[in-house]
Amino acid sequence: MRVVIIGPAYPLRGGLATYNERLARAFREAGDEVRLVTFSLQYPDFLFPGQTQFSTEPGPPDLAIEVSLNSVNPLSWWAVGRRLRRERPDLVVFRFWLPFMGPALGTVARLVRGNGHTRVVAITDNVIPHEKRPGDGPLTRYFLSACDGFVTMSRRVLGDLQRLGFGRKPAQYRPHPLYDNFGPIKSKAEALATLQLPAAVGYLLFFGFIRAYKGLDILLEAFADARVAALPIKLIIAGEFYEDSAPYEALIQKYQLADRIIRATDFIPNEEVVNYFCAADLIVQPYKNATQSGVSQIAYHFERPMLVTDVGGLAELIPAGVVGYVVPPTPGAIAEAIVDFYANQREAKFAVGVREEKKQFSWPAMVGALKEVALAS
Repeated sequence: MRVVIIGPAYPLRGGLATYNERLARAFREAGDEVRLVTFSLQYPDFLFPGQTQFSTEPGPPDLAIEVSLNSVNPLSWWAVGRRLRRERPDLVVFRFWLPFMGPALGTVARLVRGNGHTRVVAITDNVIPHEKRPGDGPLTRYFLSACDGFVTMSRRVLGDLQRLGFGRKPAQYRPHPLYDNFGPIKSKAEALATLQLPAAVGYLLFFGFIRAYKGLDILLEAFADARVAALPIKLIIAGEFYEDSAPYEALIQKYQLADRIIRATDFIPNEEVVNYFCAADLIVQPYKNATQSGVSQIAYHFERPMLVTDVGGLAELIPAGVVGYVVPPTPGAIAEAIVDFYANQREAKFAVGVREEKKQFSWPAMVGALKEVALAS
């Protein structure tokens, strides 16, 4: 099968690019011919909250990546769409995560489908965004209506598709596969030594871009709980601020947490991810709303216990009491779980559960789901 994946990829950086590149390898491992089409411009600078959209690492030499789609230039949408319509790939996989991308991706999809041969399937991270803006609904529907079918990575998004009126199109739920491209597991001692952190205390990890919906403020308040403060532990915050850091710094000062926080608030390159996860006792995702999270799949790969909040689709992948905790998104509930984790020495037990549960999150299963949806459309 000839496959084209359209979405972020090198030279762009971040979880979406990492996922799409790993998906391309999974198609290739299945015997398919695959290439990626990514953005020459993903976001105008005034819409991008981070430091840079582009990677400073070398590009993947094993992948064919075409940098040609400009999210705000309709001429590029038409050029990409018309070229793919002529080339007649068997399957085009779109990655859809934000209504802003609806016009560009929806136009390309319509043009490609005009050849009567190519099937268009979208991996829909979200169809109702975490941070709502005017016009989200029409932009999202413009894209969704151009697709033949969908694969979602949470049951919540599958339900959202039905509520938006797209329940008649072929769709499957398939869990987010493991992020197994960050290298092998390290010992905790080696990871701590690499990060120059003392082994005399324990570490919690909050990882990823910092945005309001991810609940770092809730975690900081939980860390101020007297029961947690009595524990010999520190919190590693590893990820770039995608909003003003001032409210978080105010909480750190208010609760006098500075000596209990390890800041790594720049973008974390792929080769350094292993150190942060393997150094941590527990990965904490205190989200206020969510659909799914790639952070969970990194934690599964590195066989680290998890604490997640019971919002959106997070709990679908985290069996409570087996691989960690699922709690309400409140400081008190998070603090109670942290205390239980250390007081009852649950790390080893949960790590065993993680090793067993991770077996279900395979890339071949995702490739299979995309092909099944395409054939059913």
